[in-house]
Amino acid sequence: MTPDATRHRLAPTTYAARVILETLDVPVHDFERATGWSVKPQGACKAEVCVPLPDRVRLDGGRVDVGGVAERLGMPLVHDDEHGLWALGPESLPTGRALTTAVAPELELPDFDGNPFKLSSLRGRKVLLVAWASW
Repeated sequence: MTPDATRHRLAPTTYAARVILETLDVPVHDFERATGWSVKPQGACKAEVCVPLPDRVRLDGGRVDVGGVAERLGMPLVHDDEHGLWALGPESLPTGRALTTAVAPELELPDFDGNPFKLSSLRGRKVLLVAWASW
């Protein structure tokens, strides 16, 4: 989907079920297509794994509350207030390894002149961290 095409829906991706949304109330078939998780009476299912979902997650009209599903599946969900968008990351089941917040830990490294520089000095700004390794 292009960014302008049906922006209220989940945009399908090919990498780790990452999606961008304008609302957390989406059609079930859009959620299933974008994430690979099927919403069934027994819960959210993918391959042999089924996770029970609370009734409040299934909404009227064949819609699903993405926030509730994300909570049950361990999917990181981040909101951008300024642009009114939500980013849904991949599930952490069964390993349980996923970021629990979008808050970076304190990081202090020397700048080009050798003076200590704290990441927290950029608080409130968007920051891109680039890491490189030779291996």
